[in-house]
Amino acid sequence: MKPGKELLFLALGGSGEIGMNANLYGCDGKWVMVDLGMTFSDPAYPGVELVFPDLEFIEERADDLLGIVLTHGHEDHIGALPYLAADLGVPLFATPFTADLIRRKLEEQGLVKDVTLNVIENDGSLQLGPFGFRYLPLAHSIAEGNALLIDTPYGRIFHTGDWKLDDQPLIGVPSTPETLTALGDEGILALVCDSTNVFNPESSGSEGDVRDALIAAVKPLKGRAMITTFASNVARLHTLGEVARATNRQLCVAGRSLDRIIAVAKANGYLLDLPELVDFDTAMGLPRREVLVVATGGQGEPRAALARVAEGNHQIKLEKGDTVLFSSKVIPGNEIAIGRIQNRLAADGIQMITDRQADIHVSGHPGRPELAEMYRWIRPKVLVPVHGEMRHMSEQARFGLEQGIPHAVVQKNGDLVRLAPGKAGIISQERSGRLVLDGDVILPADGMTMGERRKLAVNGQVSVAVALDARGRLAGEPVVRPLGLPVEDDLDAFIAETVQDVRDAVAKPGNAKAKGKNGRQSSREDDVQEAIRLAVRRAATRWTGKKPVVTVLMIEAG
Repeated sequence: MKPGKELLFLALGGSGEIGMNANLYGCDGKWVMVDLGMTFSDPAYPGVELVFPDLEFIEERADDLLGIVLTHGHEDHIGALPYLAADLGVPLFATPFTADLIRRKLEEQGLVKDVTLNVIENDGSLQLGPFGFRYLPLAHSIAEGNALLIDTPYGRIFHTGDWKLDDQPLIGVPSTPETLTALGDEGILALVCDSTNVFNPESSGSEGDVRDALIAAVKPLKGRAMITTFASNVARLHTLGEVARATNRQLCVAGRSLDRIIAVAKANGYLLDLPELVDFDTAMGLPRREVLVVATGGQGEPRAALARVAEGNHQIKLEKGDTVLFSSKVIPGNEIAIGRIQNRLAADGIQMITDRQADIHVSGHPGRPELAEMYRWIRPKVLVPVHGEMRHMSEQARFGLEQGIPHAVVQKNGDLVRLAPGKAGIISQERSGRLVLDGDVILPADGMTMGERRKLAVNGQVSVAVALDARGRLAGEPVVRPLGLPVEDDLDAFIAETVQDVRDAVAKPGNAKAKGKNGRQSSREDDVQEAIRLAVRRAATRWTGKKPVVTVLMIEAG
């Protein structure tokens, strides 16, 4: 697939899911990528923490890829860069704050010399082949959230990135309605738009309102106050500095990601009026009502500061009479991990306040009224919902049509969309998928390793070692070792019965006439090995109802 005289759109991540955003635009034989993010793992990938988009489609066309343009610094938009960008061999483009975050990631991986990172000034622009890009600031829950106005020979695209409307953003100056309306007057072919909060009937709310609510919540507290929020939310950190001042508390920060974000923010002109921070020892020596701690871990991350505080193995200590405020939204899938930490805190008599009890958090994504405003300003001919599960994108398409947008295309990862010429629509399905970071190795999420890992996690494993003499008879007692099989109280009996089943299988190898992959009769050794495997699995199923992975080691005795 080489783009012709046409304008194409292809999502390799972030469409049909929330996170892992990676979008391609193609025209006149060339491609550009917008964002390259990651997502966090789930129980489907045991032992894995990070998940990336599979870029095979564009890797095969890397000679035609001109660059990667980044909208903002959230992990689901830049997190895969240290792992995948060097292989693509193209330059990166980002505004100063985002570029600084990326640079530090590249430094950690030793890739600064391998990846070209270009800094584009706020409100700046760049040209990549037939594509012209202009950065347009929009409010979001991180500094320098941007939309991209993309000029092409076949029409203009307004790619929103992540955004919201906020009349008191505290950090940054978003584009005005007048600016966006003027863009609409000039003509927009397609609006490629964030779908995350489409089911929210109300606007997301202002950071200024959060500040007032947090001050009201913290002021009456008599013990230590700990507030957990997303480390990347620079506006919220600015807010918490104001909360500390308004409540006469000293500010202490717990969490390496918070330290990193504050350093990057200050280096780029943000958070310069943040109160002077106190260290852990100083905080613990202050009167309890004079301490405000900002901590990472509001999503239940087991190694983050909040989890360690809850477990009692952090320098920051909380006790009965202290309060933890959760100034963040629960990301779907994290409910159990967050609940576990909250239960630990509750057991110690620590009070908790969440966004369900007070207005101490606002989302960084647009609700329906904000979407309607953007539609009215931009007036695209085509709406392409992204950044959402299928239910979010389908609902935004329906809502956009209801609001008067002439046409909408509901696509998912791998759907190649022709935006122009002609009526916009899906023209083919291309390769997409997921990669996982397993230890230090990147693997296909649907590959053999993950398949085996899932089987092991669900059903356990049994190892069998058998020694045979030259005539194929047992030369010693078979050794059976189960792992993760529910036979604790019956382990010896299970092993004894399984060993007998192995003896029977060796004595009658003809019961397992396994065939090789080429369809020919396998060797006697393969027959015996398969007979043993099946016998052990049947024994395990008989005892436990499980079908474990069975590994057979056969050795030939002298």
